[in-house]
Order: sequence, then structure tokens, then C-alpha cells
Amino acid sequence: MARQIHETGLLFEQVQLQHILDDGKTFPDCLPKRSLEEIEQDYNQQKEAANFDLKKFVLQNFTLPATPASGYKSDPTKSTAQHIQSLWNELTRQPDQSGGSLIPLPHPYIVPGGRFREIYYWDSYFTMLGLNVSGRTDLIRNIVDNFAYLIDTIGYIPNGNRTYYLGRSQPPFFSLMVKLLAGLKKNVPGKYLPQLEKEYAFWMRGISEVNESTPALHRVVRLPDGSMLNRYWDEHDTPRPESYQEDVELARHSIQKPEALYRHLRAAAESGWDFSSRWFKDENLFSTIHTTEIIPVDLNCLLFHLEKTLAEAHQESGNQAQAVHYIQLSNTRKAAIRKFCWNASQEFFFDYDFASQQQKQSYTLAATFPLFFELATPEQALAIEKILRDKFLKAGGLTTTIFNSGQQWDAPNGWAPLQWIAYKGLLNYGFDELANEAKTRWLKINDHVYSETGKMTEKYNVYSRTGEGGGGEYPNQDGFGWTNGVYLAMQGL
Repeated sequence: MARQIHETGLLFEQVQLQHILDDGKTFPDCLPKRSLEEIEQDYNQQKEAANFDLKKFVLQNFTLPATPASGYKSDPTKSTAQHIQSLWNELTRQPDQSGGSLIPLPHPYIVPGGRFREIYYWDSYFTMLGLNVSGRTDLIRNIVDNFAYLIDTIGYIPNGNRTYYLGRSQPPFFSLMVKLLAGLKKNVPGKYLPQLEKEYAFWMRGISEVNESTPALHRVVRLPDGSMLNRYWDEHDTPRPESYQEDVELARHSIQKPEALYRHLRAAAESGWDFSSRWFKDENLFSTIHTTEIIPVDLNCLLFHLEKTLAEAHQESGNQAQAVHYIQLSNTRKAAIRKFCWNASQEFFFDYDFASQQQKQSYTLAATFPLFFELATPEQALAIEKILRDKFLKAGGLTTTIFNSGQQWDAPNGWAPLQWIAYKGLLNYGFDELANEAKTRWLKINDHVYSETGKMTEKYNVYSRTGEGGGGEYPNQDGFGWTNGVYLAMQGL
């Protein structure tokens, strides 16, 4: 792979640390106008000159990333649903031949929008829900095939199709994508069996090497009773190129070793919840992030689904022994999730801190994943429904957590993917009233912000009936792939 902008050492560091471009993601997304070696050589020769202007140098030597939808104007006479239908083409990108940090894909794909100019792993599943309503089976198949291609060529689906995302994935929704496509086409799980197997192997790498003295390796954690569950991880322990300044700055205020902190930050980025107090030892202190010590309930529910899908695919292909093997794995995982993540006294699912061997105390919507995947008991589901009604239901839908840390994956923000997981999870157990109330409130806040701004945004302030979400490392983004997808899917139900 050709050398990348984020590998240019001092030049990259100075551009990012001096905040030369407004968004830390912009520089690694740029295209060099000539070889990076030549640009670096000129930089090293010129940088000490009294009149050297770093921003001017960057603009002379790099092409800033285009924002193709920037000229798009929404039509105020269109309904929210009509607006979304017209956005699909605006958010579609054609296969990439080459392009700096962009990893080429063989088929057209949908980007979320705004600063997110590439495909994202878990976003894409929720976008596909809306594409399904819109009858865009072609794009659904393209997305699945693009991810199958990434699994075949890289060994896993990276966070997004950028070189600086290599080393981490995102919540493993590939099996759900395959199942969604299977509802539209015949014989789908069997077709993608090799990729489903490789996806599983990626998440389970190290399982044969963990033991009592080395209980965690890569994304696998061995618990004291011998149970195997998973965590988020990243192969690198350096600042994220796209958030370089933020990571270096946080390291200055943390008592953790920088390498450990950077790994925790990257692992939280793999979770998709970047960032949330659920990953902090002290929920008020970002610098206490310890993601890689946590077994997340939602990740393990997703891997439970992957194991069940693998069992079905092997059954379909006639391999009964492997089908039984994966059924056994899924049953074992279900028991472990219930044992380590269910709190009988608080009657809620929590993440598990395996380093301190105790549950985390953060109330989060991750607790609805056992409902979505139907691995909660009816009694557990009943208790969760009550807590969702009492603690999570707000004017604009369901809050992500009940704690406001200033991070974007905390109160007061609501996010489309979690609204969908909670909504479908509640329906699975017959809690139609709360499910429909949460849905109605969510659709209303989407409609309100669209009528006021002409935009579908990345997140919303659900404590208000009117508010756009805030917090995090960058401004609220418009577009927005998964918000569009969940809106259409909910409206159609």
C-alpha cells in the first residue's frame, strides 16, 4: 500500500496540532498533488524560514476533499420522506479507482453525509433499512458485496474505507445485512458463508491462546469460569490520524500511559459510541477511558446473532455438524451474557468490567440489544421496559444514556440506530405501547428539525421536542444515512 498522508511524520503532526484545517479529518482525506516524498523534502527545507506559512504550503501541495452534496438544497415543499428519497442519489458514491487514503470498492455505495465521505460499517445496516423501503435492492446488494470484498481482501470490515481506519472494525452488523438481503433474494446466507466465517474468525482471533494468566487477547476475553466473550480493540496504540490533536491533548491530561489511552480511544471508535461515559472509569472524566477492559453487552449480542446466522448458513449448505457447532456456541454465549451482564437487583443489562471483575453502572440503551436479539427472558424484558419508560423516554424519543457528560453518545442525545434497536426489541416482547410512543416521538423530532432546517441530522437532543444534538469532537452532521434509513423504516411500520 502506498505511503499515506498520516505517515508523513512531522508535517502531519504540525498540520494537525496547529489546527491548520478546521477539522482533523480533512488533512488525512486530502489528495497530494505530487509524491509525498517530494512534498516532505520541500517541507523540511522550507519549514525553518521566517516567512514560512504552513497553511499556504498545505493548500499549494494538497487538494482538499470535495463535499459532493454541498451544493444540494432541500425543497421545503417536500415531506421528510420525499426529501429522504431524493437524498439517496446525493449520498451515493461510485466505485473508487484510487484516491489517497480512500480504499477502493468495487460497487456503488452510500455515505452518511457531511464530513463522512466514505462508507461506514454499522451505519450502513440502518441506511439499508431505508433503502429497502425505497425499493433500492440494487444498493443493498452493492453494500453487502462491498463488505464481502473488504472481508476477502483485508480480512475484516474496517471502521470505514480509509487506510487510517485499518486496525479496527465497528459493531459487527454484517450478518444482519446478509439476513436483510436474504429477505429479498433466495439462497443468500450460503452465498456469503465464506465471508461470515472470516468475519467470525476476525472477532475470535486469539481464542486458542487466552488462558488464566493471559485472559484477554485482541478482541477475545476469557472469564474466570471459562466463558468466552468479546471486547472492542484496535491493533494500534497511537493517536487516531483523523482526531490527532484531540487524542494528543487528552493524553496530556491523563494519568494513563499515552499508548494505553490511545488504544482505549481507538477501541471506543470501533464501538461506534465515540465517545460515551459508558467507557469511563469516572463518568465525569474522559481521561479515565478504559474501553479495552470492558465486555460490552451490545457487541456480544451481535456476535450471538453472527453465530446463529453461521449455524443457519451451514444448515442450508448441508453441513449439519458445523450447524450444531455454531448453535452450541450461540447458546453458550447467551448464557454468559445473562450471567455477566444481567444485574438481578437493578434488573437491567450492564457492560462488564473484566479487569475489576464487576459490572459497570452506566444505564445505556445497549441494554436493549438483548431484546432486539431475543436473548432476554420475558421477566428481564419486562424489567427493562419499565426502566426505559421511567428513565430513558424523553420528549423526542429515547436518550442514549441517562448521564450528561458532554460526550455525544450520552444524554441528552438520541441516535437513530439505537431508536431502531430499542423499538424492535420492545415489539419482540409485546411492548407495543412503549415501542410506538418512542417511535412517534422520534419521528416528530426528525420532522421538526427538518421543517426548521431542511436537514436530516446525525443525532438529536431528545430532552427537547425541537433540538439538534450536540457534544463530541465535531459539529452535528447533516445527510444523514442512518437517520434517513430508520425514519423510512419506522414510518413504514
